Amino acid sequence: MSAEKFIGEVLGTMILILLGDGVVAGVLLAKSKAFASGWIVIAMAWGMAVFAGIAVAGTFTGAHMNPAVTLAVFLDNQVKSTGAFGVDSLLGYWGGEMIGAMIGATLVFLHYYPHWAETEDAGLKLAVFSTGPAIRNMTWNLVSEIIGTFVLIFVGFSLANAAGVNSSIGGALGWGLLVLVIGLGLGGTTGYAINPARDLGPRIMHAVLPIAGKGSSDWEYAWIPVVGPLIGGALGWAVYYYGITEFVAKALAPK
Repeated sequence: MSAEKFIGEVLGTMILILLGDGVVAGVLLAKSKAFASGWIVIAMAWGMAVFAGIAVAGTFTGAHMNPAVTLAVFLDNQVKSTGAFGVDSLLGYWGGEMIGAMIGATLVFLHYYPHWAETEDAGLKLAVFSTGPAIRNMTWNLVSEIIGTFVLIFVGFSLANAAGVNSSIGGALGWGLLVLVIGLGLGGTTGYAINPARDLGPRIMHAVLPIAGKGSSDWEYAWIPVVGPLIGGALGWAVYYYGITEFVAKALAPK
C-alpha cells in the first residue's frame, strides 16, 4: 500500500470525524449556538460529513473511511482474484482510518474546548465521541449495528455500480445521502456507528484527552460498534455479490 493511499485515508477519515462528531458536540454541549437542535441536524451533518470526506480522499483511495467498507472491498477482490487489494492494503487502510478518526476527535475536543467544563452531564460528553444504545441490550444492539452496516454496504455497492463511481448517484453525493437515510431510518437504536473506526478511534481519545468532568468511556459496550459493523459489512457485500452480481451475470449470459 502506498503512502499516498495511507495519508488519503487518514485525511478523509479525519474530516469525516471532525464534522460528524463536531455536529454532535454542537447539539449536546452547553452554551453551543447549536444546542438542542436535534437528531435531524445530526443526521444531516453526518451525511454531509461523508460527502466532505469522499471529496478529500476519493481521488486517492476511493475514500473508504470505514473498516467495514474496506473489509467489503477486500472480500470482493479476493473472490474476483484481482490481486489489487490484498492483506497489506486491508491493514494499511484500517490503520489510516483509525489514525484519522483519532485526529478528527482530537480536533473536536480542541474546537469546543470551553464547552466541556460548561457541560455537567458526563454521558453527553462521551456521546460526542462515541455511540451508545437508547435501550441497552447487547444482543439487539449488535443486531442494529449489523443491519445498519448491511444497508450501508449493500446499497453502497449497488449505487457505485448503478451509474459509475464518478457519477452523482454512485459518488460522494450518493454515499452522503445513504448515510443520511440510515441515520434517520435506523439510527435511533444505537446511534448508528456503522463504522468501527468512527466509534473506537474517538472513544480512545475520550479516554486519553483531558476532558473536564468526563466519566467512563464505557468499554463494556465498545465491542458492539466494532464487531457489528464488520459482520454487517461482510454480509452486505455477500448478499450484493452473490445475490445481485451473480444474478445479473447469469441473466446477461448468452443463451
